[in-house]
Amino acid sequence: MRLLLISNSTNYGEDYLEWPRQYIKDFLNKTGIKRVLFVPYAGVALSDEGVEASYEAYEERVNGVFNELGFEVYSIHREKDPVQSVKDALAIIVGGGNTFHLVYMLHKLRLMKVIKEMVENGLPFIGWSAGANVACPTMRTTNDMPIIEPKSLNCLNLVHFQINPHYIDATLEGHGGETREQRLEEFLVINNNIYVAGLREGTLLSIEGDKIELMGKKPMRLFKDGSSPKEFPPGKDISFLM
Repeated sequence: MRLLLISNSTNYGEDYLEWPRQYIKDFLNKTGIKRVLFVPYAGVALSDEGVEASYEAYEERVNGVFNELGFEVYSIHREKDPVQSVKDALAIIVGGGNTFHLVYMLHKLRLMKVIKEMVENGLPFIGWSAGANVACPTMRTTNDMPIIEPKSLNCLNLVHFQINPHYIDATLEGHGGETREQRLEEFLVINNNIYVAGLREGTLLSIEGDKIELMGKKPMRLFKDGSSPKEFPPGKDISFLM
């Protein structure tokens, strides 16, 4: 398998998809392909004209960046047969946004199984934020509002650990709610046989076969029930997670 699982699309104060552009370009250049299937279903509020218009706005926004990198993006929401479009794809991108809506649509359109099968058979996969969440066994470590109820919380299970994108350590002054770490500890009490990778913004996981490498400028925080969280620096081989 070849996956690029990105914590966030955009760092504060930067252009859209600015920080991961070179990683994306290098990842796709290894394949030699120029057209990439885009899954926009997490983008529900990018237009005042409704969800379909939001998908179109999302496609246009992503395509603008990918065109600059030398690639063409076409969105699955325009395809008459979404399942067949995945089978015909040369690479697939799953954009970020609301994970609940993304998972709802992937189950509704019966795309979970075919995406999993295609990626496990070599289809290159790029996902950021919610798109990284769905590569995991479930979506239970998302940060998102449950705006819709999916058929199931189960996801692609391309990796056998959970990801928490946009992971932050900070405790906001005057804020009485749980920290991110406390919320992940709650998850681990109930799901005590799985790792959770806290991916800070500006970092990603590059997966080639059974090898996983952390890339970016910040360390990853790894959680497991019964153990203290551990920090792993960029460039670290963390293939034991597979």
